[in-house]
Amino acid sequence: MKNGCKILWTDFALKELESTIEYLEENWTEKELKNLASKLEETLSLISQNPDLFQKSEIKNNI
Repeated sequence: MKNGCKILWTDFALKELESTIEYLEENWTEKELKNLASKLEETLSLISQNPDLFQKSEIKNNI
């Protein structure tokens, strides 16, 4: 991310993302997967530039 906050992924989040992608690779087209990847990158960039843009975790105050 350019000039933004660093985004830290938990091991659990990375495993969930990997599992989701594996499922989608079996059920979605390549075009749909590329669109999802693009949207994910856009969202991560938004979060990096403005961390308060989305709702904070109710479980962990610093997330």
